[in-house]
Amino acid sequence: MKKYFQTIACSIMLISIVSCNNTGKQKLSNAINDSSNYLPKKYVELKHPEWSKNATIYEVNLRQFTPEGTFKAFESHLPRLKDMGIDIIWLMPINPIGEKNRKGKMGSYYSVKDYYGVNPQLGTLDDLKALVKKIHSMGMHVIIDWVANHSAWDNPLATEHPDWYSKTPEGNFQPTPWYDWDDVIDFDYDKPGLRKYMTEALKYWVKEADIDGYRCDVAGFIPVDFWDNARKELDQIKPVFMLAEWESRDLHKNAFDMTYSWSLWEKMHAVTADKKNIGGLVEYMAHDVSTFPKDAYRMTFTENHDKNSWEGNQYSNFGDGLQASMVLAGVVNGMPLVYSGQEAGLNRSLAFFEKDSIHWQQHPFFNIYKKLFELKHKNQALWNGAWGGEMIRIFNDMPNQVISFSREKNGDKVIPVINYSNKPVKVILNSKYQKGTYTELFTGTKYELKGDDEISLPAWGYLVLVK
Repeated sequence: MKKYFQTIACSIMLISIVSCNNTGKQKLSNAINDSSNYLPKKYVELKHPEWSKNATIYEVNLRQFTPEGTFKAFESHLPRLKDMGIDIIWLMPINPIGEKNRKGKMGSYYSVKDYYGVNPQLGTLDDLKALVKKIHSMGMHVIIDWVANHSAWDNPLATEHPDWYSKTPEGNFQPTPWYDWDDVIDFDYDKPGLRKYMTEALKYWVKEADIDGYRCDVAGFIPVDFWDNARKELDQIKPVFMLAEWESRDLHKNAFDMTYSWSLWEKMHAVTADKKNIGGLVEYMAHDVSTFPKDAYRMTFTENHDKNSWEGNQYSNFGDGLQASMVLAGVVNGMPLVYSGQEAGLNRSLAFFEKDSIHWQQHPFFNIYKKLFELKHKNQALWNGAWGGEMIRIFNDMPNQVISFSREKNGDKVIPVINYSNKPVKVILNSKYQKGTYTELFTGTKYELKGDDEISLPAWGYLVLVK
């Protein structure tokens, strides 16, 4: 009888085990069937224009670019910009400038009097079309600056649709709240009529002048859903490229290909101007790799019309570290920007509200950019977004002075090593995963990395090793 009960007990235990196994299998099966809830999802849903994959960008201050300050006069510079390796020409606003409450004699580009008009100081609509056609014929693309957040006081919209503007508590027009932009008045994007008007105006220039997209001023001041819809309607005309003057991941999902990397500028400036160590730069790189959307573009720069690094500007002087910063901005994850006159070593900030022509001269900055952009075009490690390679830190024995990393894609590899300090260094790289023979970009010197390599760099010196 004892054996009988033991047999029964074993049978019950066996059934329980089988039952548990079946239940476990069922749960596993259900989990597999529900796995879509756990799969990683791409954050960036928009499709970048294919031609942007290894592109560079140049900001054109038309007023100051030539003595004439016109579309026609600027055309003569296109061969030089093409030779330097520029792919996207960004024209600062081309619309007529408001006269009421104007700042300075000529006013701000960003005080728009007519969204459908061309600033007569720059030329005519036909002149703009001819410039766009010329840029396209040279294999480059063109975007124009768009000011959707506010208009000039004397824009006809202020009279025809006063309800499209935000108001003071007293019911009066106002500049964008908290800012001293006294020459403009602020729009209210809660108004559907304004949204439709602005979207149609954006579409007009793509259709009429065949431009390839926009740089959108203070884009973050405007609701993201407006930009999402505008991008969708623009892409129905042709694939466009959209740059936001902002630094926020939410704009990348459906609206903008690229945003500003203000934070990189600030970290580079902290080292060069404020004499801090490179801890902030290392932190920037870490956040770029770990927190920024993988297929989002970041615009990297040492200069633009808001941030200048010429030696004559005490507020943003990169000093002896300027060239190192240019190189870093050209090899990190992102699309490098060159601002008007930067390649010629312009040693002062340009006046913003007055005529102030650039003095053009031969300068080594041109050759630095030409080398960097030639490399970017052919070496997939430096391509933009998901087309390029991730930044992998190469540890070294001078972590407060030297930044070193590698980027690799489809067999192409680039290793920048930059001495971000005012003292010469001998640095040992932990390069065991980067062994091989490399050619230095600027000198053609061959380097053999064996895994524990000592490299000498002068103050603010740099190497860009290419394989």
